[in-house]
Amino acid sequence: MILLCVFCLIPFWLLFSASLTDDMEIIRDGYTFLPKDITFSAYSYLFNSSLGIMRAYGTTILVTVIGTVAGLSLTAMLAYPLSRFEMPFKNALAFFIFFTMLFNGGLVPSYLIYTNLFHIKNTLWALIIPNLLMNGYFIILMRTFFATSIPRPLIESAQIDGAKEWKIFWAIIIPLSTPVFGTIGLFYTLLYWNDWNNGLIYITDSHYYSLQNLLNRILQDIQFLQSSTQLNNKGDELASKVPLGSMRMAIACIGVVPLLIAFPFFQRFFVKGLTIGSVKG
Repeated sequence: MILLCVFCLIPFWLLFSASLTDDMEIIRDGYTFLPKDITFSAYSYLFNSSLGIMRAYGTTILVTVIGTVAGLSLTAMLAYPLSRFEMPFKNALAFFIFFTMLFNGGLVPSYLIYTNLFHIKNTLWALIIPNLLMNGYFIILMRTFFATSIPRPLIESAQIDGAKEWKIFWAIIIPLSTPVFGTIGLFYTLLYWNDWNNGLIYITDSHYYSLQNLLNRILQDIQFLQSSTQLNNKGDELASKVPLGSMRMAIACIGVVPLLIAFPFFQRFFVKGLTIGSVKG
């Protein structure tokens, strides 16, 4: 297990080491696990320039937190009624949710609806609502967990004691559903943190750029500096000052390191969820 963990960590260590390596050293010696001359020029350029990376970090964190909490809440409130056998029209609603997993209106109708009808272009809602807030697969996954893992006698005993549906949902269902909430919450977090497509479509104001959109724009600028053959003298001077190779690695580190730091904190939800859920006699 230790050897397997080492093999999993090697690519990340090589990535971080390359981000601290000078471009000339990378060209001369290739990628190494321990750079000879450590330089923070790539990180200095990213954080000290006028790129607004700290604002993009704040935007991404805010969108991820709001989107994950809202997505989990809506998913749970829709999945729980679908898991109850006595709910009317349950199969029709479940088919409607499944249908959205197979077919959608396409990019152009979605863009027109979100921009002309809901007017979310160049707002934070454009990074939260489209294609991310509600996911049919997560709803079916949570519904299956509620239907198979929550003991039916437990719900019936709560109803006999006079508990209403909201009381059952908040006091019984949610505490017993820690594993599925932790799993789907992690999925939502990854989706929102790594999302760049919605920002590319609905965001044109740089003040609302998420971290992924900003890093993608920086990467495109770097590729332009390297591939252009018609740079003037000023462009050549600019290209020589920008650590192009190590910056690619620094961009990858900036995007992935927060997730690596946050992931261990989700582990406790999985462990805690394994210890609850039994019916005690």
